[in-house]
Amino acid sequence: MPGEIPSAGYLGHVSRGNAQTGKPEMSSIQFTRLAAVCGLVLFPAYASAQSIEEARSAFAEGRFLEAAELGEALGTSDGYALAARSLAVYAHYKAPEEEWDEIIERAMEMGDEAVRADSTNPEAFYQSVHAVGRYAKRAGTITALRKGLGGKVRDLLEATLALDPDHVGAHIGFGGWHADIAASGFIARRMYGGRKEEAVVHYERALELAPESKVVMYEYAIRLPELDKDGGRERALEMLEKAIALPVRDAYEEYIHFDLLDAVKELKDR
Repeated sequence: MPGEIPSAGYLGHVSRGNAQTGKPEMSSIQFTRLAAVCGLVLFPAYASAQSIEEARSAFAEGRFLEAAELGEALGTSDGYALAARSLAVYAHYKAPEEEWDEIIERAMEMGDEAVRADSTNPEAFYQSVHAVGRYAKRAGTITALRKGLGGKVRDLLEATLALDPDHVGAHIGFGGWHADIAASGFIARRMYGGRKEEAVVHYERALELAPESKVVMYEYAIRLPELDKDGGRERALEMLEKAIALPVRDAYEEYIHFDLLDAVKELKDR
């Protein structure tokens, strides 16, 4: 599903997740942990994937670990990109705490593989930045900046947009990047140049490109109150309620739907 947008704050923004309470979707999670560490494909039944569509179907049904194995087994840039996406989403919403590090490290490896396999594939760069963004979120803004992740995220997003100027996810990612940098203080702004105005430009472009996307509306709405001190809260509530009314198309959007419900409650409680 090229161009679809994972929900991710790129420099430490935390959205709703279920990392500690989610249950593994396979009977042998130890196998997955070993695969994450060793880079092995340990599911022979899955390794026979004939097409990317098979892996995408597993993702759509919420079988994220299986989707990752199927994608990796293809040995293509799109396959590795889907593996990176599947592992990053699994890490955020379902992975037990003790497995999180191994899963997200494997997601970043798959992102790197996707870029190596085809440096002209915008989705490869985008899913690479998605995985790095999930890692940066857990690390926190200050740690992420100290490790130079702010620059890495920016470079990957720029590479994505250079290849595909209308990549919705990359515009959302840049919106989050600018918003997070702008909120991180003078030093971060001086280092990277993140600006609220640029965040709005990217969010508005993403909304223009995908006006019916739950993810776009969620990511924009959760930052609107800070980006627009005057009418941001009211517009954010309208956007969230519109997104909630949209149908849920797959397992990932089901998680986003609950994120939306949480975001509405948080805004109304302020």
